[in-house]
Amino acid sequence: MEMNDERVIRADRDTVWAALLSPEVLKECVSGAQEVTGSPEEGFAATVVQKVGPVKATFKGTVTLSDMIQGESLTLSGEGKGGAAGFARGGARVTLADVDEGATRLTYAVEAKVGGKLAQLGSRLIDSFAKKMADQFFERFQEALEGAEDTDVPAADDEKPKGWFRKLRGK
Repeated sequence: MEMNDERVIRADRDTVWAALLSPEVLKECVSGAQEVTGSPEEGFAATVVQKVGPVKATFKGTVTLSDMIQGESLTLSGEGKGGAAGFARGGARVTLADVDEGATRLTYAVEAKVGGKLAQLGSRLIDSFAKKMADQFFERFQEALEGAEDTDVPAADDEKPKGWFRKLRGK
């Protein structure tokens, strides 16, 4: 499965870049992430619980960053093993560009593959799930950076408020 898309994020490029390198941001943005530890230099270890169709599994895996050009582009690559459920492997090539008024255009190309029981579910279900995961990741990423238009709207108990990363950086 391959997918391409872009988002315009109302944050400067340095802030967007810093968020892409943050394990805390990755944990908040990956649906079902239980834990993400590590660093951009060493790579990240992750535990993610996902349900794809009738198959629910805990995936333990790694995320590495490569082809990094400071503030411009990088490749996020991940691989996880879910025991009897099989494995998931994928990556996203991300590029950043300045747009008007301090905003950043984030463009991404995602590729995903699965094997084991997951692969038996059929390519349409898997492709739909992978697209949903990518869309959710970049939507949550954008929310973590932009913040809410109405700052009086509280976040749910189990989620951080919109714009939390940007506020953390003091921007």
